[in-house]
Amino acid sequence: MMSARDIARIAVFAALTAGLGLIGAITVGGAVPITLQTLGVMLAGAVLGPWRGAASMGLLLLGVAVGLPLLAGGRGGIGVFMSPTAGYLIGWVVAPMIIGLIVGTRPVWWRIALGSIVGGILVVYLFGIPVQAWLTELSIGETIITSLVFLPGDLTKVVIATLVTMGLYRAYPRAFARETVKHAPEPVVS
Repeated sequence: MMSARDIARIAVFAALTAGLGLIGAITVGGAVPITLQTLGVMLAGAVLGPWRGAASMGLLLLGVAVGLPLLAGGRGGIGVFMSPTAGYLIGWVVAPMIIGLIVGTRPVWWRIALGSIVGGILVVYLFGIPVQAWLTELSIGETIITSLVFLPGDLTKVVIATLVTMGLYRAYPRAFARETVKHAPEPVVS
């Protein structure tokens, strides 16, 4: 069972990621736009941990599925899950799990950077590239080559996620508390 604090934190990171899409998107010769929203995915995993981070992205995608315009460019609705971006969106739910597991309970800059690279780039690409290739009818190799345009921006987001996470940890370490479910004590039987 999650606490009200956990639910609020999950909602905040879903909203943060949606807000990063308000800045807009750049489409560079491909079917998938370049956005800042993967920065939100990286931050969710690094700050909230694996399960809450994944829950925040699941909440965001639930909002998208019911039609809320939460993706860059005001996109929303079930149709985005049938577009070349669909695999990347699925990767957004898995990525925070990997990031959170690598970062652990006490953030250190190199684990944040490693987690963001492995989860926020490699895992997202692992889900996104095959679906994009399938829906655009390009080969996996061609899709990998066209996806290289994302790499400089994604590496910049890794740096930003690392700096923001470390700054937040120094300023407010309580944000990283991983509360556990407290069970009632077992009754003593005499």
